[in-house]
Amino acid sequence: MARRIRFRARVFASLLGVALPSVAGAHALAPSLLELREVGPEQAVVRWKQPLKQPAGAELRPLLPENCSALGEGESFREGTGVVTEGEIRCPGGFIGQRIGVEGLEASPTAVLLSLQLGDGARVRQVLTADRPSLLIPEREAALDVATGYVELGVEHILGGLDHLLFVLALVLLVRERRALFWTITAFTAGHSITLALAILEWIVVPQAPIEAAIAFSIYVLAVEIVRREEGRPTALERRPWWVAGGFGLLHGLGFAGALAEVGLPQQEIPLALVSFNVGIEVGQLFFVGLVLLGWKALRALPVAWPAGIAVAPAYAIGILAAFWFFERSWEMVMPV
Repeated sequence: MARRIRFRARVFASLLGVALPSVAGAHALAPSLLELREVGPEQAVVRWKQPLKQPAGAELRPLLPENCSALGEGESFREGTGVVTEGEIRCPGGFIGQRIGVEGLEASPTAVLLSLQLGDGARVRQVLTADRPSLLIPEREAALDVATGYVELGVEHILGGLDHLLFVLALVLLVRERRALFWTITAFTAGHSITLALAILEWIVVPQAPIEAAIAFSIYVLAVEIVRREEGRPTALERRPWWVAGGFGLLHGLGFAGALAEVGLPQQEIPLALVSFNVGIEVGQLFFVGLVLLGWKALRALPVAWPAGIAVAPAYAIGILAAFWFFERSWEMVMPV
């Protein structure tokens, strides 16, 4: 019987694997950074940073206030995983009451972190998205608006990161008992919150490429455990899943930190970004878990005689994608683009 289940599941997974490469991109979010800093009367420095890897259609360009004009040509250079363009501008009358935005953001799946530091020390920070591609600079910024923006960024990151969602899905499939699932998700949250904070505060610095490959491997490990459980073989991870979720959560936290740290988030914004972004991740994660549980309950209520082996098919599909990501990311470490 177990051999028949494995055969049917592998056939299903092989067919599914043919259709999945088109959705193999695991991260939809690639935030950019637009930073303006007043350095003198009516004069400011502009810093525009974009990741080297951009989502399709993400051709963005800063839209500065109409009263501003460039002073010189500026310069462009590569910094970490992004490309930076810097220059000076002259803005008679200053920035208050003027509009700053990003052209092309309306049709883009990404976001832009906007940071403006005025000459008197006041700061304006906002997350620009397709729904809010520009900002009218106020005299003083409302803290609630800033927090809301970073919460939104966290939600978009977790819901746009297919690899993180597949890991959470694998946890739900592996842990059927509700109490154990609660502690497992809690352990995963605690794990990634710790390393997210440490990475954002730069207490630990880890290259992003091997972290992304390791995240893919963690998903593959859970997929194997699900198959073992469905075939009736004992699994240590099933008995103590919270330890595994917490340990792998440390790994995923470093991946979450990449969405902020790798793009060059200014040091002054770290505390606000850390708290709000992490809250957004948790909101998105709980929303996804709720959808999975509701979907599972709905499927079980259907008067359908499911074929033998269907229970293990999702694990094979998850494992195929995870293996693809692992080899793809490992190859990129050896042969960077």
